[in-house]
Amino acid sequence: MKEKIHPKYEQTTVTCACGEVIPTGSTRSNIKVEICSKCHPFYTGVQRFVDAGGRVDRFKRKYGM
Repeated sequence: MKEKIHPKYEQTTVTCACGEVIPTGSTRSNIKVEICSKCHPFYTGVQRFVDAGGRVDRFKRKYGM
């Protein structure tokens, strides 16, 4: 491998919005995510309804539903 062209690979933590902290290795430090395997509906089996900025209401108004 060539010298001085590869990014530095270091131990870091991935922090989820639910509070889960996962240690891992990455070229970035202190990664923050909104959803992880502990809180994702596919893995938990619990479906949460999230209306992002009134998109559902806007859709219903636009198409007269």
